[in-house]
Amino acid sequence: MKIYRQEIEDSVSELVKASSSIAYCMPATLLSKDSSIEAESSNKMNFDIDKIKASSANPEQIDLYYIKSVLVSTGWNKNDDVFTPQATWSARNSPEDKQFNLMHDENDIIGHITGSYVVDRSGAAIADDTQPDDFDIITEAVLYNSWTKPENRERMNQIIAEIEEGKWFVSMECLFAGFDYALIDDNGNSKLLERNESSAFLTKHLRAYGGNGEYEGYKVGRSLRDISFSGKGLVSKPANPRSVILDSSRAFSLNSNSNILTSFPKGDDTMSDTNLLEKQLAELQSELASAKEENSALRQEIEAASAKEQGETVAKLEETIASKEEAIKALEASVAEKEASITELQQTLEAKEHDMKEKMDELNKMKKEEKARKRMAALLDLGLDTEEAEESVASYEDFDDVTFEAIIAAMTKMDKKVGVKKEEEEAAKKEVKAEEVASEEAEEAEAEVAAEEALEEVETTEATLVDASDESEELEATRASVAEWLENNVLSK
Repeated sequence: MKIYRQEIEDSVSELVKASSSIAYCMPATLLSKDSSIEAESSNKMNFDIDKIKASSANPEQIDLYYIKSVLVSTGWNKNDDVFTPQATWSARNSPEDKQFNLMHDENDIIGHITGSYVVDRSGAAIADDTQPDDFDIITEAVLYNSWTKPENRERMNQIIAEIEEGKWFVSMECLFAGFDYALIDDNGNSKLLERNESSAFLTKHLRAYGGNGEYEGYKVGRSLRDISFSGKGLVSKPANPRSVILDSSRAFSLNSNSNILTSFPKGDDTMSDTNLLEKQLAELQSELASAKEENSALRQEIEAASAKEQGETVAKLEETIASKEEAIKALEASVAEKEASITELQQTLEAKEHDMKEKMDELNKMKKEEKARKRMAALLDLGLDTEEAEESVASYEDFDDVTFEAIIAAMTKMDKKVGVKKEEEEAAKKEVKAEEVASEEAEEAEAEVAAEEALEEVETTEATLVDASDESEELEATRASVAEWLENNVLSK
């Protein structure tokens, strides 16, 4: 369905797109041969079965249950939808051979529509080649009452029993491809206004799209175009989630101003929408000529009302914008104030952080000096001199206390081992020295003994030599030889 700009601006375009079908409920009526053509009360209609062409199709089958119902009546219905004689007549055969389902569930088919026909208000059948100005479309259908499964048979028997008790309704759905506007003034004068870009502002006033069905003293209805009746359902109560359902026994009631039917033109419904409207306008030309001034005034009123609505909308928007601008200014001032407060807090925080850093640096310096002092003392206690201790402290500066204490422990252990070794070496030296002294003393004693023996030998020799020779030179040589021997063999040791 075509959507116009004004309908988009009025926020009814989605409703128009979604609402391309309507449904109406009528009581299901048992179709019997005893039906007569006479019209009873306005709440019940009977028809002559012998004059109904659709009823002759495959009659009296034991596995079929025959029912009939009023599908639609021309005119203005209770939902302000208008079925013109021309559009309704063109759709009179569209229900035939369509599905008959239970509760509008297309997966639960329980029968089918066998035919449709047109009758006048008294129930008399109308020839197929004659289009009246006021008529009803009747549909006949059959339900399948022969089923293989016992549960299906029981269900259908129950449904049929309840139909005969008047507990079920037949709901027919109507599809349509477009619509125009039907207008009735306070005096009962009716008009058909083409729906186009200029008149689309009337859509939001239709009851089908949330309006109240009135505009500037006119009652506004939706005149359906390109109608097709598609399938129907057997429903337990008059409700249909896709559209408004009328639950009266006669779904369509004429407005008291019934002459609206005669004011809608007839024509060939097989034509396109544009050609159809052109033909309608052509047939109404004589009537529109006399009402031209009235239509012009109505258009001016509509344009003025539209301009008034737009002006009010613009004023409301400007007021809203001004209000929002004031709110924005207030927010900006609040943000600026908070930003100044944040800046001040940041400056205070930076000053405190700087002061804290200085104090922490001083504390770290003191801790470092105290640590160096303790480490210096520990190294001096190990026996290192001052220079060695200072070099060690500098070398171990990056070590933590645990590591440094491990180093001191290792050095202490090593120092103890060195001390023990030194003591052992001193004891060994003392023992060696004692042995050397003892050896020297023994050697000296031996030397003295040897010397004495040597002297004895010398004396013997000398005596021998003196005795043997009196020459002085030989005596001197002998003495030199003895002295040399003593020096080399005794005194040198």
